[in-house]
Amino acid sequence: MNAPIEPSESLFTDGWEDAAPAVVLASPRGWEEPIPLGEPRALPVFPTDALPGWLGAMVKAVAEETQTPVDMAGCLALAVLAVAGGGRAVVAARGRWREPVNLYVVVALPPANRKSAVFDAMARPLVKVERTLVEQSAAAIIETRTTAQLAKATAEKAAAKAASASEDDREKLAGQAIDLARIAEEITVPAEPQLIADDGTPAAITTLLAEQGGRLAVMSAEGGIFDTIAGRYSGGNPDMEVFLKGHAGDLLKVNRQSRDKQYIENPALTMALAVQPSVLEDIGHNRGFDGRGLLARFLYSMPESLVGRRKSLPDLIPDDVAEEYERNVAALTLDLAGWTDPAVLALTPDAVDAVIRYQDHIEPHLDARGGSLGHISKWAGKLVGAVVRISGLLHLAEHGGDGHKKPITAETVAAAIRLGEYFTVHALTVFEAMGADTALSGARTVLAHLRANPAPSFSRRDLMARLSRAEFPTVTVLEAALSLLEDHGWLRSEPAPPRPPGTRGRPPAPRYTTHPTLTHPH
Repeated sequence: MNAPIEPSESLFTDGWEDAAPAVVLASPRGWEEPIPLGEPRALPVFPTDALPGWLGAMVKAVAEETQTPVDMAGCLALAVLAVAGGGRAVVAARGRWREPVNLYVVVALPPANRKSAVFDAMARPLVKVERTLVEQSAAAIIETRTTAQLAKATAEKAAAKAASASEDDREKLAGQAIDLARIAEEITVPAEPQLIADDGTPAAITTLLAEQGGRLAVMSAEGGIFDTIAGRYSGGNPDMEVFLKGHAGDLLKVNRQSRDKQYIENPALTMALAVQPSVLEDIGHNRGFDGRGLLARFLYSMPESLVGRRKSLPDLIPDDVAEEYERNVAALTLDLAGWTDPAVLALTPDAVDAVIRYQDHIEPHLDARGGSLGHISKWAGKLVGAVVRISGLLHLAEHGGDGHKKPITAETVAAAIRLGEYFTVHALTVFEAMGADTALSGARTVLAHLRANPAPSFSRRDLMARLSRAEFPTVTVLEAALSLLEDHGWLRSEPAPPRPPGTRGRPPAPRYTTHPTLTHPH
């Protein structure tokens, strides 16, 4: 089984592949001390130093003033950048591999963690920009609406005139009326610009996404959107098409009663949510979410709550930090707002090499038979793509609206990888809470069985016969549990005995030796 991925900057130092193994304590009888199963995973803190200086400073200042984990403001900082760049920039990773820069992030925290205060502080520049865009577009919207009304009135008058015309003139006037009606129908009154929606049904979000040219963000300090997706408004049938395609940028068909079918090409939906941990546990049991891959699209953070340890008089956000944050976010959002075709962000050759090296590093961990990320391979299979997206966002944060004129560097990719590894450790914890780690639950069952039925060794076939087929329906499921126990030092696989020449039939089942503490407990 592959070693767990731990957040580290060593990925990009020479020889990181040859890192020395961890030191373990020796126990009697030549065995190492086994590692307990289910030990709480030490969750890393959001690495604010992976962000550009002005952004990291705001994240830390917001966390201090609100007395909340830095993780929440850090995740929202990435989401804010995704709102600015979503649908307006793509990263050219390699060849035809393109990644949009919209993100789905969710932070899980118990109640009383001041989620709304953090959302308000981080999203404030976007709210101001939205007002500016509304003001800038008001005159054009009024002009287009008036033109549409006049065109419709003219077409109606022409139709009435044709209807009352003599038989000789009716055909000619009807043709004119049809032409005028077609012109009136083709005039589209643009919707007021909207960057953020805080909630809504899938149908409402789809409509908004269409009106906004395929670019929208859903940012909410509550987890109600998951209830909505699960079918609160659709008779219990999950409706997640817009959320699946809005993340991937796949063609989205929009059906409206009042208009013909529309198509949203390259939709870019960003989602930033704060939920209670129990919400994630509940949705983990919804097969519709996992089966269609929605849960695999989110970046997860489950920081430790500070409730009970908060200061009454924390340091306030310095004015210069807040002003620089608002100025930079506003400038980036406004600079990119006018882009209809997304700006293409290229990578330097070293940056491309860094992405490929990370991809090669991740790949064996995805193996369902023993890979440390095999049980969450749907999520982990999107990890490299998420890192590429984050590298694009960090690049835009560093260089602003002119980011497309400069390539993304290897240093920026390294920072994005640090963030990707942060999200990986948190995702492992979240998916375990959702019950995704069948290898871990199976390993616990096997370990309990071995404690109740001590034996110095056993065969896989005998063990399979004694365990519940409901929990271990296939040998592959049992192999994953045994591999985890072996990785933790509870078992050792015995070498297969040599088979005499000419022997036919099924080979003997693999055998395992158990740790002495299971047969001779202290």
